Amino acid sequence: MVEFHNINKSYGENEAVKDVSFSVGEGELFGLIGPDGAGKSTLFRILTTVLLADSGNVLFNGKDVVADYKYIRENVGYMPGKFSLYQDLSVTENLKFFATIFNTTIDENYELIKDIYQQLEPFGNRKAGALSGGMKQKLALSCALIHKPKVLVLDEPTFGVDAVSRKEFWDMLKSLKAKGVTILVSTPYMDEAELCDRIALIQKGRILDINTPKGIVEQFERQLFIVSNVAIYPALQALENNPATQNAYSFGQEIHVYADEITSANAIKQVLENGGLKNPEVSVGTPNIEDCFMDLMVRGNLEESAHA
Repeated sequence: MVEFHNINKSYGENEAVKDVSFSVGEGELFGLIGPDGAGKSTLFRILTTVLLADSGNVLFNGKDVVADYKYIRENVGYMPGKFSLYQDLSVTENLKFFATIFNTTIDENYELIKDIYQQLEPFGNRKAGALSGGMKQKLALSCALIHKPKVLVLDEPTFGVDAVSRKEFWDMLKSLKAKGVTILVSTPYMDEAELCDRIALIQKGRILDINTPKGIVEQFERQLFIVSNVAIYPALQALENNPATQNAYSFGQEIHVYADEITSANAIKQVLENGGLKNPEVSVGTPNIEDCFMDLMVRGNLEESAHA
């Protein structure tokens, strides 16, 4: 349904996207996962005809997004990261406005947005600017869907909303996927990656890996140890000074250690104790998406440094 071919885009001297290629199948829920500044928004803006790539091309349902931009705009629903609806218009007025732009009506495509919009209908006369974060999110999604697009593009749709609204939003995406909508979603939240059919991990404009969430985790080749009950910064210093445990990162109140060499929890505990830490707890861990991302990012940075 969507194909990115060798996309490059720079803003002045800043390379935002570097030779990116991937495809998204019809009916797939595909996630673009990475931190702020990784290139996610740039790729989505190129797909939705808001930006032009410096080189490379994007195909949507076999049509070039530049040459056939009118077709793309008619068949893509785009929800940008920043709330961009009309704050002074009411909920109902916003939805009617976007329906009119696409020469349709709320009634004509109501079935597609029904599960989402029913939660907004009691607030139909409320101005969009007065809605809560979760309600703004639902209204923006309804407006992006009102013309029944073939593909829905969501740029960090859950950024800044509460945990309950995040869960509700992903439940809505599952429902839309079941109705046959192809969905591309970007997020910096690694836990949301596990809710996608496939994901692309992206950092500094480069794709680190593309696979199913399970496939990404299964490719993790290092040993993972979890350190707890320690002062984070002194523990990181002790681990970074040891060749076998240099790759160590804080995860909340824990430290995750990625070890290449054959080692053990007891050996890592000894490193910490030698560094002056008392009674550290070390256990063997099971990697998650965030561990895989951190590991791939470090490897990518090392390769980049080697070729510099």
